[in-house]
Amino acid sequence: MGHARGCLSLQAPPLNLRRVNPGASLTRMVFHLLTPPLPACVLIALAVALGGCPTPDDDDTAAAMEDWTGDDDDTANDDDAADDDDDDSGDDDDSGDDDDSTSPLPSGPVPGDAPPQVTFKGRSLLVNGEELEVRGVNWHPVPVGGVNVEGLDWSGFVTTDAPLMADAGVNAVRTFAAINDLAVLDVLAEHGIWVLMTVYIAGNEPVSAVDARIQAVANHPAVLLWQVGNEWNYNGLYSGLSFPEARDRVEAVAARIQTLDDRPVATVYGEVPPAEVVNAIPSVDLWGLNAYRFDGFYGLFASWEALSDKPMYVAEYGVDAYNSLLPGYDPTSHAVGTDLLTRELVANHTSRGGIAVGGCLFEWADEWWKDQAGSPWVHDVGGVAPGGGPYPDNTFNEEWWGLVDVERNPR
Repeated sequence: MGHARGCLSLQAPPLNLRRVNPGASLTRMVFHLLTPPLPACVLIALAVALGGCPTPDDDDTAAAMEDWTGDDDDTANDDDAADDDDDDSGDDDDSGDDDDSTSPLPSGPVPGDAPPQVTFKGRSLLVNGEELEVRGVNWHPVPVGGVNVEGLDWSGFVTTDAPLMADAGVNAVRTFAAINDLAVLDVLAEHGIWVLMTVYIAGNEPVSAVDARIQAVANHPAVLLWQVGNEWNYNGLYSGLSFPEARDRVEAVAARIQTLDDRPVATVYGEVPPAEVVNAIPSVDLWGLNAYRFDGFYGLFASWEALSDKPMYVAEYGVDAYNSLLPGYDPTSHAVGTDLLTRELVANHTSRGGIAVGGCLFEWADEWWKDQAGSPWVHDVGGVAPGGGPYPDNTFNEEWWGLVDVERNPR
């Protein structure tokens, strides 16, 4: 999808999360530690990541929900909620055991530390020898009235966005351009957030363009890996390259990066590439797949497993918050679709017998510049993107994908 999408890889800190009524709307999630509450889709995905939200076809759904919430009363008052929180806090040992077995989350980056040692063991991603589950978002902060890429403002948004992300349990951001501001990386590191850094996206640049971008930040501990391209099979590296030219350029850039730094190199492809494409780019260590297949991944992981033994992650997935079927703003469908997709992604992590190292939800915040028929000063409806179609309307409303809106108000 265009230039960016999201990765909701969520950390699993010992937070008190409570769903008021298992049968109620998905927007009725209550997150007691945050004011204002986070978007419903963040809360749902966080619940899944914490192992507290059973799947709809779970035989023990009702019992599990009652255990999780502490009561099954739809009209629980604040006093009851406080009591439930107290009860939950008394079970910290049990929840810690669950987190250890289901959520491989080594410590995040620390400002001043040495660069991380990032390796793979089979399909699993290791950071300093510990398995990592990427629970991220795509992050491309452009303010109202700004346009891509001139309006991109890392420093203007990081002090607002990073704390919100950390509170939601996000442990990684995927970018669509290089961050060369060490102060921005410091703030991300302070909040335990890794960076999947794109250092080459436009084919009209020389291969050597990556040199300065990597050298500027190579010693920073927040940088997890380097990325080349975004959906370049759709867009010819945004420069009109033919498919063979784009494929060969990705290999040339990835090979050059391998000589500059020890971190892994990833590339991001729209949907699943043919085996001959994967084999033609041996310098890529990790493949990111952008997939928009309505309310599920529908064989994505099985397809990759049969195709290659290289590690993979879902670089973009998600649901926009505008429903063309209504038509209108539809936060409930946004939450439902995000919940369904995130459950499936979490279940397919390598630590749970799956093949993915994680994924990035598209996206952190709305971007008002994306509908080229509209105005960057207006929250337009429309826009186009390649690939399949999002839930529930199979329509890409390009300016409505954020977990927060453009002013950082929770959705």
